[in-house]
Amino acid sequence: MVGVFTELSKTPGVFRILTSQLTAKFPSGMLSIALMLHVEHTFGDYTSAGIVLACMSIGQGVAGPISTRLMGVWGMRPVLIATSAVSATALTIIATVHAPLIVIGAIAFIMGLFTPPITAAVRTIYPKLVPGHQVAPLFSFDAALQEIIWIVGPVLAVFIAAIGNPALGLLVAAGFMIGGGAWFISAPQIGLVRIPRSRRRLGAVLTRPTVLLSTIIGFLFVASFASIELGIVSIYGHDGLESGIVLGFFALGSLIGGVTIGKNAPGPWSLVMRSIIVLAGTALCLLSFNMWWLCAVLLVGGFGTAPMISALFTMVSSTVKFSETAESYGWMQTGHLIGAALGSAIAGIAVDASGPLGAIWVSTGFLVLTVIVSGFAARWAPDLRGVDATPIPDTEPIQIPVDLPSEPMTLPPTDDTPKHSRFGKKRRK
Repeated sequence: MVGVFTELSKTPGVFRILTSQLTAKFPSGMLSIALMLHVEHTFGDYTSAGIVLACMSIGQGVAGPISTRLMGVWGMRPVLIATSAVSATALTIIATVHAPLIVIGAIAFIMGLFTPPITAAVRTIYPKLVPGHQVAPLFSFDAALQEIIWIVGPVLAVFIAAIGNPALGLLVAAGFMIGGGAWFISAPQIGLVRIPRSRRRLGAVLTRPTVLLSTIIGFLFVASFASIELGIVSIYGHDGLESGIVLGFFALGSLIGGVTIGKNAPGPWSLVMRSIIVLAGTALCLLSFNMWWLCAVLLVGGFGTAPMISALFTMVSSTVKFSETAESYGWMQTGHLIGAALGSAIAGIAVDASGPLGAIWVSTGFLVLTVIVSGFAARWAPDLRGVDATPIPDTEPIQIPVDLPSEPMTLPPTDDTPKHSRFGKKRRK
């Protein structure tokens, strides 16, 4: 980790972008649990909580490729400012207004629809900030740092709910969204990197196997997280600090994995190996609900989490044009968020039907599918070990004005020049 930190620190602006986007995305670590606790506290069941989380995630999924594509049309700053303002306002309304479930679900959908596309923005910027050989380590370092969000965020959300009102956690998340978003948007690099306008129709990037498979794998992978998160929270209830501690250990394992395993550039079978690690840790949760057992096995399972996410983004970054990167990441984000929606909804129903064990079985099932699809994807996954992982450059025909003569021009032949004109016709003797 020290070596990666030292090498990246030599590039100006990298750590300003890393820290500011980390702050802007901090609500991600709080929001799922804070919203789940607030809705469960308000309506008294986890099915309602799963429905509201699903509405938010569906909105985020719809917005992913659209908002990222708009950044190529309007620029990063206008899109990030508008989405941050609307999303924070909707979150504040959910926290302060008592309304029927259908209304809360609709507002959650709007909040998701205007989620700031910070992930797509920052991962589009990264390949332009560092040399090609540092792209994979930077993606991994970024994925590892994201785990700080998932270590501190859940603990903070549960702590706020335990000592006060779960709605207060939503307001704190809204504050981070506005403050952190302003810090990130004001970074000079946001104005220096311009995303070229894509010439292809919306969704055309999905014809690239790496983009399509990364989206599907990300969907299954994140669905497993949403399922186990809801299952862990349901074990201890909305006022139990233990759930935040257990999920914090899961994130800690991911942080360690990101700076050890994830610093290595991925090969064709890296997705399989890394997802198996997460599957093993999750499946072991089925043996016992003892808090320290859950902390231990999820710490181990977390070793594969950040490396897996890093490998997916690096695989896409190295196989698409720069003008397509933002939209590709948008589709990946859509896969992640639809996975979160489906995972939350199915896990909520499973908890109400058979208790926390049902949610963990759902999570394990999603991870089994992740391993299978990752194995299928190995034939298309590039081997990036020792290879430049930057996007394919966009090329355009260059128009060069040339004044052509009005009549064909012939050149006298030389000893080593065929006796023909510049237009290929044989000269008459």
